[in-house]
Amino acid sequence: MNITEPAAVKSLLEHPCFSDEAHDRIGRIHLPVAPRCNIQCNYCERRICADIQHPGWAARLLSEAEAVGLVRSVIAERQACDFVVGVAGPGDALANDETFHTFARINELYPQLTTCLCTNGLLLDDRLEEIAVAGVKTITVTVNATDSRVGKDIYSRVHYQGTTYRDEEAAAILIEKQFIGIEMAVAAGFHVKVNTVLIPGVNDLYMLELACRLRYTGVTVMNIMPLIPAGKMKNYRSPSCNELQNARRQCTEVIPQFHRCQRCRADIIFLPPR
Repeated sequence: MNITEPAAVKSLLEHPCFSDEAHDRIGRIHLPVAPRCNIQCNYCERRICADIQHPGWAARLLSEAEAVGLVRSVIAERQACDFVVGVAGPGDALANDETFHTFARINELYPQLTTCLCTNGLLLDDRLEEIAVAGVKTITVTVNATDSRVGKDIYSRVHYQGTTYRDEEAAAILIEKQFIGIEMAVAAGFHVKVNTVLIPGVNDLYMLELACRLRYTGVTVMNIMPLIPAGKMKNYRSPSCNELQNARRQCTEVIPQFHRCQRCRADIIFLPPR
């Protein structure tokens, strides 16, 4: 299994979530077809909500047919495929077969589109072949720690192969699976971006360590995002602008940083003026 390199490079340069330069020039549509999740992040609070800009939130779920119909209508209106199509929730893309059915149909109808998914990485190695067959071009994995002693304060449970794990054991399983999956995806020719939530007092002192491991693993770009206090971390504080900038500045010496993340909803539709 290998992704054609010229196509992969084009996908990277024309992807608004991998390239700062492409961010305002290339549109993006997230299809909320993935309701189920297999881990619990302590900062996560999934909702069906139409009004608030928040990662993982959506006004409603779409069926496969509705998602494909949305893409079809946008292409018909714009007479162009000048946008990327992704699945980023509301749950985890890889924990839902609907993700693969939707991508396969879109790739069948519009192979020229760049398609991407966001995942916690737990099932990345298990489903990598399916990702490739469905025509997905780029992958984003959220990785917040390299050490389960840090991860136990970020993840409260992981459900894998019929068993629910908790606390440090859950974090250890997730982190191991994340890096195995990323290594396999990179080896298969995918460009992989890693999102990292910067949580003061939890993982803020380990950003450089994480960046070094990501570079070693072959990750293309890192996106450090500020914590949005929610869920079990609703009383935690977001990092200051200086803390966020310092983390990015420190890590950019090791791995390229993406600076323009809008922390999009699971149903975002952004189409730049033509």
